[in-house]
Amino acid sequence: MELPAKFWFKLRRLKQAWNSMFNNQHESYDTSHRMCPNCRALIDRSAKVCPLCGAETGPARARSRPSAEPGKVLGVIPVPRTATAILIAVIMVMYGIEWYMTQTLAGASSGPSWGGISAGVMLRLGGKFGPLMYAGQWWRLITAMFLHASLLHIGFNLWCLFDLGPEVEMLFGTQKFLVMYLVTGILGFVASLWWNPWALSIGASGAILGLIGVLIGTSFHHGSLGKDYRSMLWRWVIYIFIFGLFFSVDNAAHLGGLVSGLALGYLIPSGEPATRAEQQIWDGLSLVSVLLIVGSFALMALQINRPM
Repeated sequence: MELPAKFWFKLRRLKQAWNSMFNNQHESYDTSHRMCPNCRALIDRSAKVCPLCGAETGPARARSRPSAEPGKVLGVIPVPRTATAILIAVIMVMYGIEWYMTQTLAGASSGPSWGGISAGVMLRLGGKFGPLMYAGQWWRLITAMFLHASLLHIGFNLWCLFDLGPEVEMLFGTQKFLVMYLVTGILGFVASLWWNPWALSIGASGAILGLIGVLIGTSFHHGSLGKDYRSMLWRWVIYIFIFGLFFSVDNAAHLGGLVSGLALGYLIPSGEPATRAEQQIWDGLSLVSVLLIVGSFALMALQINRPM
């Protein structure tokens, strides 16, 4: 039975996102032809004379053959080559640590079902919790973005990040994307802290709503095409907030991420920086973002065994 065209479109888009994330773009490159140095026509790679202009082409330059397993760990696992892929990898590693600690604490019992994580583990690994944050543990605004409470939680967020991340990263560039992701995620948890400081909250959904907000914000600069795209994104936002009304979801973090993303997407021009000075600014901001993330995890590790 022939599969629907919509399914094939989704499958192709998923493959493109995967190739973009892991930089696997060499597969479609045509190595059987080369360019004539005189008339610049494509000719057979082994030809010594161009059949179109008659000029001698000289010997074909040898191409470096890729290693047997380029860009892979142990020849199996692709090495992340984009900010989106690195964020996904860190989130998955942190969930593995969460699950291991939960199972260790559970002892003889099986622990929470469906890959659930205990509240104590989430708290120790840097979940957002007002009393501790007001006591000076500000870094929880960042570490909480990389923690998840169950397989369903991490699965939904990774699905959204896998779909939205490459789109925003290709549209704005890696430096801008990283800064936007971090800022919207932080402001999401700031809104959550203001709304309910006593609630333990974790997850990447505030930053993910931030990415949706960025796309909505930048769509205002793209005429009728942007209007159609914007209406589709608004429907996605409505579905997420309706879902949050019936389940234990931090809608305050979602709203904070969305609003900050709208502002950033509207105010920050898409594409690579236009001037060298602008490039240096974004390079600096992205470096600060990386240092904040690494520093937050280091501070979390220093207090992980201390009494809460």
